[in-house]
Formats: sequence, C-alpha cells, structure tokens
Amino acid sequence: MLAEAGDFAEWRRAARGLLADGVAPQHVSWRGSEEGASLFGDDRTIASGGAVSLSRELLQIAERVICHRDADVPARLYRIIWRAARDRQLLARTTDADVDWLRGADKAIRRDVHKMHAFVRFRRLGEDAGRESFAAWFEPTHRILRLTAPFFQRRFYGMDWAIVTPDARAIWRDETLTYGPGGTRDEVPDSDVVEDQWRTYYGAIFNPARVKVAAMRAEMPKKYWKNLPEAQDIAPLLAGAEARVERMREAAVSLANPLTDKWRTRVQDEWIRDDDVATLGDLARAVDRCTRCPIGCNATQGVAGEGPDAARIMMVGEQPGDQEDLQGRPFVGPAGQVLNDALAEAGLDRAQLFLTNAVKHFKFEPRGKRRLHQNPTGAEIDLCRWWLDKERALVKPGLIVTLGASALRGVTGKAASIASMRGAVHELAGGGRLIATIHPSFLLRLPDRARAAEERAMFVADLALARQIAA
Repeated sequence: MLAEAGDFAEWRRAARGLLADGVAPQHVSWRGSEEGASLFGDDRTIASGGAVSLSRELLQIAERVICHRDADVPARLYRIIWRAARDRQLLARTTDADVDWLRGADKAIRRDVHKMHAFVRFRRLGEDAGRESFAAWFEPTHRILRLTAPFFQRRFYGMDWAIVTPDARAIWRDETLTYGPGGTRDEVPDSDVVEDQWRTYYGAIFNPARVKVAAMRAEMPKKYWKNLPEAQDIAPLLAGAEARVERMREAAVSLANPLTDKWRTRVQDEWIRDDDVATLGDLARAVDRCTRCPIGCNATQGVAGEGPDAARIMMVGEQPGDQEDLQGRPFVGPAGQVLNDALAEAGLDRAQLFLTNAVKHFKFEPRGKRRLHQNPTGAEIDLCRWWLDKERALVKPGLIVTLGASALRGVTGKAASIASMRGAVHELAGGGRLIATIHPSFLLRLPDRARAAEERAMFVADLALARQIAA
C-alpha cells in the first residue's frame, strides 16, 4: 500500500525490500491509499534485505516516471527494475515492450515538466517584511510538482510564492521549500497588475509573418490558455496577422550598417604589384585597396596583420569579424578576448606575436542593421594567400600557429582537417614550422560547459606548445 501516489522515496523503499527478498513482480499487488484496504488483509512486512545494484540512469528515469498518472506505474516500474537487476543491458534493448513503455512515459513526464516551467503565471498577493508574495494555479497532466518546484526555487529565490495544483502545493517561504495538499483554482487571485505587462510583451514578440497555428498549439496546448493572461490576445492577433504582414511588406527595409556603404564610393585601384609592398606599413595601406575578390567591395576596410616585424610566432586566424572590420585591427572582438585570456594562461605575450588572418576583409550577409558572419570560400582563401605570403616573407616567423580550417588552408594551400594535424609540429615548405589548432570563436559556440572547458584546456595546451617550440 502506497500512502501517496507519485512519492518516489516511498515506492523505492518498498521496491528495494521486495527485490532484496526476491519477490517476483507477479506476486506483488500495488495499491494506493485511495483504493482502500486490500482483500488480503494488512500489508506484508517488507524486510530491509541486502543492497541491490541498479544503474543511475534507470533510477533517474524511475524518479520521473513514478509521477505518471497511469495507475499501473508502480507495478510496471517494479517489473522493469526486477528485470534490470538481472539484465544490465535492459535499457539498451529499445525494442523491448517494457523499455519502450518506460521511454514513452519518461518523455511524457519531461514534456509536462517543460510545459509547467513555461506556463506557470504568478499573481501578486502582497508584501511582508520587504518580500513580495505570489501565488500560481497550475493543472499539470501528471503529478510533477516535486520535480518542478526546485526550478522555481532557483528562479524566484528572492520572493515568497506558492504553486497550487489539484494534487499538491509547493510553498517557498522564509527560504524554505515545503509541500502540502492539493487545492482549487479559487485559492489564487484571478489577475494582477503584472498581467498587462505579460500581454504587452506577448504582443510585441508576436511575428505575424511566421504564424503556424498547428505548431503553436502543439507547443502551447489550449488546456493551458485559461490560466495564461496573454491567451486572450491570441485570437485577435491571429485574425490581424495577414493585415500586419501586408503592412510589413509595404514598410521600408532597414538599412545595413552605414559603414558597409563605403564600397559604393571607393575608387577601384589597379592591381597591386609586388614592388608596391616593401614593408608591413606598405602592406597595411595596400590591403585596404584590394579588389582581388568580391569580399573587399563590401567590407568597411581591409584588416592587415599586427605585431613586431621580426616576431618569432605568427598566428593566423580565418577572417576579420564585425569589430575587426570596424576598428581595422585583428582579434579585437569576442573571439579576440578569448584568445587574449588563453595566451595569458599559456604564458605568451600578445605584444610579441604577429597576428593576422588568412582573409583580409570581413565577409558577411546584411540582415537589417546586423551583419552576419559568412565563411570564405576556398577560392577566396586562395586569392587572399598573396597577402598572407607577403606577410610571411616580411616577418619571417619561425613558427606559424593556424587558428581554424580556413587559416590552415591559407598557410598550406590545401584543404586539411584540424583533427588530422593537431597535436604535432609540422615542417613547412620554404622553412618554418606549423602548429594547427581551433579558432577561439569555436569555444564561444559550444553550449555544453563541460565540453567547452575541455576544448579550452586543449586550446591553451596548443598555445603552450607553440611557446615551447619558439623558445
């Protein structure tokens, strides 16, 4: 007999004792307290038994699935852990009926948790001792309040609140989270002043040109609308979507960054010859007039290399970004900050390095007032190699560090993967050595913190290797 439906701790204690006693699933009848006493009298006494080993993944799934409203969940979960205790590979058997049911139930719970995170709306109750109090009513599909309450505890730590559901309630007060019995919609105020802000926000982000009613209802089912203040605006917004789209079409398109219009008045100089570039200063002035490829016609300015003319290490990036294009210097944007931090950690002084790019102009796609980065093509990298070769000839570095695949092609003249060349020192034709590594912007795009930390450590190790080789 389970006193509270969806209580994982209670079910786990019972299941552990049954497993330790060797009681097979077909010999156990699971009942809820609301079903009344068993025909077989009082509950049997469950021995504590010995330890039972189960995978962490299975326990985590079971902790979620026990919240499912299916009355057979306790029994089905016990059958699965009974089998998993004897078959360590059970969860990997995707065609197994029990595993298929378990994965489906877990998906339903996780979806319900996501909906609760998104659609709970608090109403203000008042203020006490400087802390505001709020309450919310929500009707989840399953008994997920204990799974979701810690999320709201972290999100709204600085205020007191209560979330009431038909099954239970969670109360965060005086920095303590407690649970109580379920309630009704009448316990929560119908509205408050914040709801007008919700409606304004929702109306502002509504994009009539991208309306997909079926997709919207899939992500925000109508069962939640009655508790969402912005839901009352959905019908009028949908009804006026077509007219708003027409007005958007008639409105003028926003202009790109004004600096990108510089190419319209730029004088197209003749082809630059070797004799025109005798120093790094000559090269910096000449690269701004380059018309070898279409990239130079749209960028604000050319971005030549920067650093001592006798640097031991030359670092070659891929191409300038938005900030580099505006300031005319390499590695001054977000990726440049990542590089600066990594250089300091590896013991390298940026002032002693020559920093440049395989492509000297910023390639982008105008999108309103923004300029979205575009990767240069192989042909564009090959055309721009003339400038990179001139920089190498003038600086004569003993070691080149390529940052990214475009830089690697710019230096070697051939396409090669970073993975195939990373971690080793390569001899270059014509003298000098090469170390290949990632571009620092790659670290900015990694959503997983653990992987980002691992990749950054490898990046710093590559730079440290460059310092040792140069020394």
